[in-house]
Formats: sequence, C-alpha cells, structure tokens
Amino acid sequence: MKLPALIRLLRPAHWVKNGAVVLPIIFAGRIFDAGAILSAAEGFVIFCLLSSAVYAINDCFDAEEDRHHPRKRFRPIASGQISQKAGLLTGGLLAVLGLGLSFLLGTAFLVFSACYFFMQLLYSAKLKSFVLLDVIIIALGFVLRASAGAEAISVAISPWLFVCMFTLCLFMGFCKRYSEMVAIEDSEKRNSHRSTMQHYTPNLLTHLITLSASLALMAFLAWSTSPETIARIGSERLVYTFPLIVYGTFRFALVSMRGKYEGPVDIVLKDIPFTVSVAIWCLLAIFLCNF
Repeated sequence: MKLPALIRLLRPAHWVKNGAVVLPIIFAGRIFDAGAILSAAEGFVIFCLLSSAVYAINDCFDAEEDRHHPRKRFRPIASGQISQKAGLLTGGLLAVLGLGLSFLLGTAFLVFSACYFFMQLLYSAKLKSFVLLDVIIIALGFVLRASAGAEAISVAISPWLFVCMFTLCLFMGFCKRYSEMVAIEDSEKRNSHRSTMQHYTPNLLTHLITLSASLALMAFLAWSTSPETIARIGSERLVYTFPLIVYGTFRFALVSMRGKYEGPVDIVLKDIPFTVSVAIWCLLAIFLCNF
C-alpha cells in the first residue's frame, strides 16, 4: 500500500467538514478558554479519525459504483491501488482508535461520536439507497458533529441553531445531487453510480434546493434574533451578517447547479468568492460572539 494512495483514501481535504465540531466554542464565546480550546481540538481530531474510517469503508462498499463515475473512478480502491481488504482494515483501525479516544471527552461525547460512526456505516451499507433519506442522513451527520462539539465543552446548542445547521446541510446535500446529475449526463451511468439518482430530476432538485435554502435562511434569522442568542453574546448584531449568509447560499447553489466542482468540499476549498464570504462571516461571528 503506497502512502500517497493511503492519504487519498483518508480524504484529508474532507476534514474541513469536521469544523462543525468546533463551531460551539465560537458561539459560546469561549475562544479564549484554554480548556475549551483543548477539548474542541481533541473532538476535531477524533471526528477526523472517524470520518476517515467511514470514507475508507464506504469506498470498499462503493468500489464497483465508483468505477462508473468520471471522477470517483480514480479513487484508490476503485482504481485498484488499494485492495478492499486493506481498505476495510484501515477503516476498522481508525474507528477503534477514534471511538477509544472519545472516552476522554466523556460519555455524552462518546454517544454522539458512536451514533455518527454507525449511522454513516448504515448509510454506506443501505440507507443511501433511499431517496431523500440519503440526503437527510448526511445532514444529520453534521448535526451530530456539532452536538458532540457542544458536549466536549459542556454547552447546550440552541434549538434554532440545530434547525439552521440541519436545513443548511440539507441544502448542500441537494446541491451535491444536482451537481452529480450535471457531471454524469448519461442517465444509465448516473443510475449505476447512485441508485437514488433515478428518482431525482432537475425540477425536483431545484424545488428541494429552494425549499431547504429558504428554511435555512429563516432559521438563521430566528436563531440570531432569539432572546437566548442575544443574551449569550450580549448583542443583537449577529443578524447584521445575514447578507453574507444570503450571498454564500446563493453562490453555493449557483456553482453547484453549473456542475463546476465535484462537491461541497471542492466549493469550500476552490471557489474563491464563496470561500471569501465564508471567511469574512466566520471572522465577524468570532468577533461578535467573543468581544
């Protein structure tokens, strides 16, 4: 097993998704709390181990389907650079290590991390075959990340923030399905790659993207203007970042529906206008919630 292939199997670029684990420390106003920073960092590392374990195992399950995809056919297992046996062994070792380390952050964190891992395994094995549920499971994965991060630093997540994150991730998931539809023009190849794609149509996905984006934007407004949030950060100014949220949402939909990038991670890392808008919003959120 060659090291470059192993690194690609673990998908370190996708660790950016685990940023959801550290979001609670920002909104709780505890970025200067050394103990909270250490716990959040530990949680981030643990979820990187668990998510890489899921990617390795998932690639073993999806090897045959990935060979029909114009981009995914180059993945280490689909291309034959790493055997399925080696992929399963790698995933198993990372899972044991990640779940073992979860004990360090308490029982509640362990429960959330275990739920995340086993839900993702169920997704890879079966749940991804159910239309709509496939995207809902992905969105729940981000909610579990954030919930685990909140438990790591012993804070509670606002229900509105929960709804905002869930609907925003639904939006991103449906955008990804649309980009997959654009990337694979041949319907037979598209359906052989992902069985649920035969149930999605451009019109349906457009409606789902519009609905989930609207719900996410309304949830952000409800969260940022709620008395609980205003009391926690000591200001109502967070709502003034709403234009950046709107721009980022619209930009994400635009580039996804053009099929320019492989998925959300590519958009986050490679689409400069979107990345800049996210970076500015994060800096403003850090300032408004902690100063």
